[in-house]
Amino acid sequence: MFKVKATQHVLAVKNLEKTESYFLDKLGFSVRFRVDGWSFLSLGDFHVMVGHCPDELMARDTHEHSYFAYVNCEGIDELYRDYQERGVEIFQAISDKPWGLREFGVSTPEGHRIMFGEEIDPSVNS
Repeated sequence: MFKVKATQHVLAVKNLEKTESYFLDKLGFSVRFRVDGWSFLSLGDFHVMVGHCPDELMARDTHEHSYFAYVNCEGIDELYRDYQERGVEIFQAISDKPWGLREFGVSTPEGHRIMFGEEIDPSVNS
């Protein structure tokens, strides 16, 4: 039977050290390992493989295509406060959405966007 255990997202970045530092210091990821221009990072079961690609277009230059992950989570308000305290670049403030999610969005130094969302009862806002 098919089952998703976790996901891994692959990001091309111009500045590997700066991006890795942001994921570790601001977003709370940890290093799984590093190898030849790659950093393998994790936040629980959310895994990111960051590769040094100096000749590629920066994510921020792709505008709406810079989104790369939507993370369904629990404890979103605590995470949001923690990210505010750490100085994370929050491009969308936390709010309850009519589709039954409480969500917010963050951006990396090169413009990769991540959305975090927690299920809520949509009838609460009606």
